[in-house]
Amino acid sequence: MSISEYLASDPFDELVRYGEHDALDAIGFVGTLRKHPYDAGKCLLLSGRQEKLPWIEEGQIIEFRISDVFGADEMPAIVDTTGSTRTLIRLWVRRGALALRYEPFEVGERPLGPRESEALRAKLFHLARS
Repeated sequence: MSISEYLASDPFDELVRYGEHDALDAIGFVGTLRKHPYDAGKCLLLSGRQEKLPWIEEGQIIEFRISDVFGADEMPAIVDTTGSTRTLIRLWVRRGALALRYEPFEVGERPLGPRESEALRAKLFHLARS
């Protein structure tokens, strides 16, 4: 399955909005939420810039089990130079949950990640737009 199929999936809007919980039992991840293309028990997050999680880079795709997600907060949208917007959320995930992190890259003599590859950055932003 290609990255385009993962990111072109429908936005995930079935999560319960964030409610009250013990501040120590969840970790917040920021990005654009998508339905998993073939597993209804999982969701995908196209990561945005993480203020408190520097080990997560913008442009990575993170797969979470929905049962590990407590809720979501809406965040301000990102707007590019053409006026296209990307909706961001903060997804609250249970501390200790297991997740998968996918990192797309442009193939070359040395792999180029979203930070170095303009073509990859444009494709990721385009696919994640609302």
